[in-house]
Amino acid sequence: MKPFGQVRLVPVNGHGPEDVVVAADGAVYTGFEDGRIIRITEDGRRIELVADTGGRPLGLELYGDDLLVCDASRGLLVVSPSSGAVKTLATSALGKPILVCNNAAVAADGTIYFSDSSDRFPLPAWREDLIEQNAGGRLLRRAPDGETSLVGDGLQFANGVALAPDESFVAVAETGAFAVRRYWLDGSGRQDLLASDLAGYPDNISTGGDGLIWVTQASPRVAALDLVRRLPGPLRLGIRRLPTSLQPSPSRTTGVLGLSVDGAVVHDFRGEIPGFHMATGVRERDGLLYLGSLEESAIAITSVN
Repeated sequence: MKPFGQVRLVPVNGHGPEDVVVAADGAVYTGFEDGRIIRITEDGRRIELVADTGGRPLGLELYGDDLLVCDASRGLLVVSPSSGAVKTLATSALGKPILVCNNAAVAADGTIYFSDSSDRFPLPAWREDLIEQNAGGRLLRRAPDGETSLVGDGLQFANGVALAPDESFVAVAETGAFAVRRYWLDGSGRQDLLASDLAGYPDNISTGGDGLIWVTQASPRVAALDLVRRLPGPLRLGIRRLPTSLQPSPSRTTGVLGLSVDGAVVHDFRGEIPGFHMATGVRERDGLLYLGSLEESAIAITSVN
């Protein structure tokens, strides 16, 4: 474990740039809680409005010349950066609504793996899902022909999704289980844990150009929340009904892990970043880490070395 090195904050003119994706030309895309998706130069000098989903964009992925957008309230979308057009790919899967479309990864053949975090609590109630340990999350697959199938369910708030560089497995972060689960794509149905008993709550994950699986830890584990989760149901319900300010909440410490494909920890950055907290999105490109946040109005850029 080591602290973050020098971090540069880039204001983005919007609140809650939850995820980030970096295009081939170096432009950074992110989305805000008001539905806007923007393109920003790395130096922050130019910010362009790309589209407005009318919902809450979370995970972003490059999708050919377009952007694949996981929108918490509108489902799985495709956005054209050139025209701003928004196309809906899915709002339900396997007979159930997609309640919190959260994060995705795109295979070389166009197959989309994406998470639906909860079957009970919408995004604004994410704390309630963690308190209840609802295990209503699922990982879904959308084939190029549009057919959707189930990869795995019973997940504790399914969150970030990433593919191994050779696409031998797909990984999904289980925020409520402090783990990253791995599903092998060899037809065996085999699954295991890429990482477990994490020190913090894993959020978005991504595959870096360096071949590592990068994992954000939005906050260290909250002792009060661990205690609440062991209480009887009626008491947990009472705490869920408290104002958010009185519920167990994340701290300003944040973290990012770089994992090898066999789960070895290659990088472990942890600590406070002045003016930035609750890192929820991470991308590695050419030795730089780009971080998004559910709560800030800036993205953060720091070096891996």
